[in-house]
Parts: sequence; structure tokens; C-alpha cells
Amino acid sequence: MVRKSGAAVEKEKEAGVKTVGMIGLGIMGMPMSANLLKAGFGVVGYGGPRSNTEKIAALAPLGGQGARSPCEAAERSDVVVMVLPNVAALDEVIHGADGLLASGRSGLIAVEAGTFPIEDKLRAREALAAGGMVLLDCPISGTGAQAARKDLSIYGSGDPAAYERCVPVFQGFARSTYYLGEFGNGSKMKYVANLLVAIHNVSTAEAFVLGMKAGLDPETIYKVIGDGAGTSRMFEVRGPLMVKGEYEPATMKVDIWQKDMKIIGEFATKLGVPTPLFAASALLYTAAMAQGRGKQDTASVCAILEEWARFCREGQPS
Repeated sequence: MVRKSGAAVEKEKEAGVKTVGMIGLGIMGMPMSANLLKAGFGVVGYGGPRSNTEKIAALAPLGGQGARSPCEAAERSDVVVMVLPNVAALDEVIHGADGLLASGRSGLIAVEAGTFPIEDKLRAREALAAGGMVLLDCPISGTGAQAARKDLSIYGSGDPAAYERCVPVFQGFARSTYYLGEFGNGSKMKYVANLLVAIHNVSTAEAFVLGMKAGLDPETIYKVIGDGAGTSRMFEVRGPLMVKGEYEPATMKVDIWQKDMKIIGEFATKLGVPTPLFAASALLYTAAMAQGRGKQDTASVCAILEEWARFCREGQPS
């Protein structure tokens, strides 16, 4: 884990990165931008082709500025952070007519913070390198709710000098940051983390449904289990949503999570590693999609298990 004194971080900030380009202003990018602004960085945000005007309007009251394209965000920033939903969006941000390569910013550091196949990130790194730019593989561990609380972890990998330059930026929106070595190691660690997230989220739902059908109050389950050996980070983060039985707005949408599940499953298969618990958890997320819960939080697997258990909460239609 990289730790620096407050004085060292301030000195580096003065000499280095002053403005961050945030490409992607959704569940993660918007609260990350808010925390960067609170930390004293300038933020130039781009919210995507379909909702840029709306996203920029939401960023402005926080003190951020808007960009009309990834190209403009790069031109006006020292470092660009990309928080994107899929590989197609990544390709467009890099190669599009108004993408990063069009900026001609030789020496620009771009941080790819999503969960994508390593092969796609390597392809993106090669394309940016041809334009004189450096791409870091730095996936983020945490939900939208955790992003709002600055409770994220960064799994950094790639060029060590570029990573060091970005550490003050990471500390502006994350609780911890780890340098894991060669490019791609950040993604590998994120796959491991998200395998556990997938399992722990479902096990949390399973525990709540068991307790509730046995007659226990969900708030009491959350309080008591959260204080004992059975707790987990997902129990703590997703438990409150399961207590209320309310899964919107989402901190991680089921349809986006399906992308992560596919990546992890293919990665494990390629390595020949059996993942029986992960495979079992996948059934619940698929069921949530089938029931039209794609835009709900992944905690909605609790509702799926309630139905399978023929359990109906008091006050809900049977």
C-alpha cells in the first residue's frame, strides 16, 4: 500500500496535477468528482454522448466544469480518469473523432478505472502509447454509496512513475490505493475482489431471508449480525437496502454487474480454476435480470430469494 505524508501529497499536488478530467459522470464518476473538488482539485467532466448536458448541469453546483467531448476534457486536464460502463464506451472515448487521441496530448496520463477484460485494456494502452500517452490499469473497488463516502480502494498497475504522479488524485477520492506492479495486475486483483462481492452479496441476502422467514426483524438482523463474526463488507454495505426492501436508486445495477460476472467467469475458466460458489451466485443475478430488475441494485437478489422461499414481508402484496 502506498502511503505518503500530508505534506508530501500537498507538495506533489502543487508541482503536479491540478485539474482532473473525469470521463463518466454516473454512479461512480459523479461522487468521485465531488470528492476531488472537496480535496482542492479542479474537475473537468464529460458525461457521455447521451446525457452530457444533464450530467454537466449536475456537476456545476459542486464546482466542476463541463467538457463537450473526451478530447476537450483531455485538453483541459493534467490527468484523465475514465469510469465507463463497457468496452464499447472505452473504445469510443479513445478512438472517436473527439476522443483522447484526437487531443494530441503527448505525455497525458489516462487512468482506466473500470472492470474490463485485460486484453481490451492492453489494446487501449497500445493505442494511447502510439499517441504518446500513458494508460494505467487502476480498477476501483467499491459501490456508488462508498464513492460518496470516499470509501473506495484503488488497485493500481502499470507505469510506476505515472502511478506515483496520480497518487494524490487517488487520495482525493479513495480511502486506500495499492500499487500492484505490471499493467493488468490491477484488473486481476479486481476480479478476485468482485468474485467475493458476488458471493457475499448473495450470502447476505440468503441470511436475511432465512432470518426473516424465521420471524426475526430485518433491522435487528442487520444490527446483531453486523456486530459479530458473520458480518462482511457486503453485509454492511448492501444490508441496509435489504432491510428496507428498496433497491432504487442503485449503487451497482444488476445489468452492469452481469458484465463483471462474465469477465470473472471467463478469466477463471481460462486459468482452469473451479469457482463453484461464484457459479452458484450467478443464478441469482440471472434471475434478477429475468424479473426485470436490471436497473435495480444488486442487493435485489434478496427479493429473488424471498420469492423462492415463498416469504412475503408484512405490508407487501402476497
